[in-house]
Amino acid sequence: MQVFTCLALVLSVATAFYLPGVSPHDYKEGELVEMKVNKLDSIQTQLPYDYYSLPFCKPSEVTEASENLGEILAGDMIENSNYKLMMKKDETCKLLCKKTYTNEDLALFEEKIKQEYSVNWIVDNMPAATTYLLMTEDGDNEKTEEVVYQKGFFLGFVGQAEEANTKQGVAYINNHVKLMLSYHEDPKAFSGARIVGFQVEAYSHSYANYVGEAKPPQCVFSSHQPVSGELSEAEKTIFFTYDVIWLPSAIRWASRWDLYLKMTNSEIHWFSILNSIMIVLFLTGTIAMILIRTLNKDFARYNDLELTDEERAEETGWKLIHSEVFRPPAYGSMFAVLVGTGCQILAMVFMTLLFACLGFLSPANRGGLMTAFLLLFVFAGMLAGYFSTRVYKMFNLLNWRRNTLVTSLFFPGIVFAIFFLLNLVVWGEHSSGAVPFGTLVALLVLWFGISVPLVYFGSFCAMKRDAIEFPVRVNNIPRLMPTVRPFYNHPVVATAIAGVLPFGAVSIELFFIMSSVWMHQFYYVFGILAIVFVILIITVAEVCVMLIYSQLCYEDYHWWWRSFIMGSGSALYLFGYSVLYFFTKLEISKFTSSLLFFGYMFLASFTFWIMTGTIGYFACYFFIRKIYGSIKID
Repeated sequence: MQVFTCLALVLSVATAFYLPGVSPHDYKEGELVEMKVNKLDSIQTQLPYDYYSLPFCKPSEVTEASENLGEILAGDMIENSNYKLMMKKDETCKLLCKKTYTNEDLALFEEKIKQEYSVNWIVDNMPAATTYLLMTEDGDNEKTEEVVYQKGFFLGFVGQAEEANTKQGVAYINNHVKLMLSYHEDPKAFSGARIVGFQVEAYSHSYANYVGEAKPPQCVFSSHQPVSGELSEAEKTIFFTYDVIWLPSAIRWASRWDLYLKMTNSEIHWFSILNSIMIVLFLTGTIAMILIRTLNKDFARYNDLELTDEERAEETGWKLIHSEVFRPPAYGSMFAVLVGTGCQILAMVFMTLLFACLGFLSPANRGGLMTAFLLLFVFAGMLAGYFSTRVYKMFNLLNWRRNTLVTSLFFPGIVFAIFFLLNLVVWGEHSSGAVPFGTLVALLVLWFGISVPLVYFGSFCAMKRDAIEFPVRVNNIPRLMPTVRPFYNHPVVATAIAGVLPFGAVSIELFFIMSSVWMHQFYYVFGILAIVFVILIITVAEVCVMLIYSQLCYEDYHWWWRSFIMGSGSALYLFGYSVLYFFTKLEISKFTSSLLFFGYMFLASFTFWIMTGTIGYFACYFFIRKIYGSIKID
């Protein structure tokens, strides 16, 4: 019980603590609070657009905020706006602008509304959020209400026959917003007020009766503002209005993100942890009861000095292939490249999770997570070069410079090529998600200017070390293997078996991660994710060791590639799950959006394939070294 209590404390710290990333701004009463606009995005198309790509009320001079690498890759485009907010000064029915639109302009609004685009605004580095009440039911059938925060607010809605004051299929724009800003004051700690919350309620109000006036006298609902269907000239004139409400709050500035990042469905997250732990306990128990006991018997029999020559000649099992088990595999150079790349990816994931759990990747620092992934991958290139060359040298291969070059180019080259092609598709849609040419050049500079030299440096360090020596010698002539083996030792069957349990250990948390990426939800439970990652490593290692031991017992010594491929079996399930997620959770119908989804999920699955394959290889390598180093060879 104490163990689980400590675990809960660690997770609570890891999920709730973070470094905000920016210093607080103390506003004086009446001081101007700048509101910025960000991209328009949609879970239906997955294509972000610049806010002013639609004919909204625009400042006389649009200024784009400076953005980091992660923000650019995410398609963010932060710009100034005409909204005027004064600290602690409430406003009612304030006019932003009055615009008369053409049919072409209204068609732009209609298209984005029907594609369920959301609007994203920012105040004091806080994103606008819409609140919803989530009804939950406990074991006693008692219903409780939970407030859930969702990024942004819908641009509009499509009328339904059963909805009052709307027409079926007509698009209505949300042209009136209620801006609710929470602030915290503490005269003993600081002077002024700090913004700790930003919520938006959006409404559609038609002011067709006031077209001849400079502004509507009041923002009272009479009917919705349509942007499609048969519109009168008066309905083509749209007033954009807003209310401002300042609300005092007891929430401190350092904790203002907690409401956004509050872990919803916490029971499911804990069930994910419990599910993963049970899988690990099952595997560990199986290995302890079967594998270790069997190995002890093998060690006792193989090391028995009283065996006669005839009894030794009748021996079967993994000892018979001691002179073959460390025979270098075919395509050893490619194998070394994959192992080196896997070490690079493992280091990137481990360091990213570490920084996230410590709070250095706060959501207040937009784009920080993506930037961390890129930079950590680049600097982990040294590990790729080191481990790739160590494995390459272990196989007694000679052309290490060529191997180093392939290591530095193989995985980044595939990722960049697919990313570039997908970026061309996004660019063709005129989306703000298209990475500009200058950023592509910056990525190439990171790759060839930093990553490639670090790969060569790591390779050079590995070449200075002596080659790894095996505990047993390798025969010059390969031994023939038995042709009959159990069906579960077939490579395809073994890979399918090996991937089930590791995928099952991460499947629940994977759902929340994919919802965060593709459904634009908040995700910040990196403490739980770190534990699931450790469980994944243990599960992959134990499954691979069991299956490779079974293979060796049937005198099949081709384990190098088999350990890597079996270890990466869960990546196939990951891609299969992404296909299921696409058809059951998303409503994407556009070909371009579908291409983006499957393109990026292929890259994610390919990365996962290399990472888990490397885990499987290292687990089997150390296991085989251990067992063959523990027997006496004549």
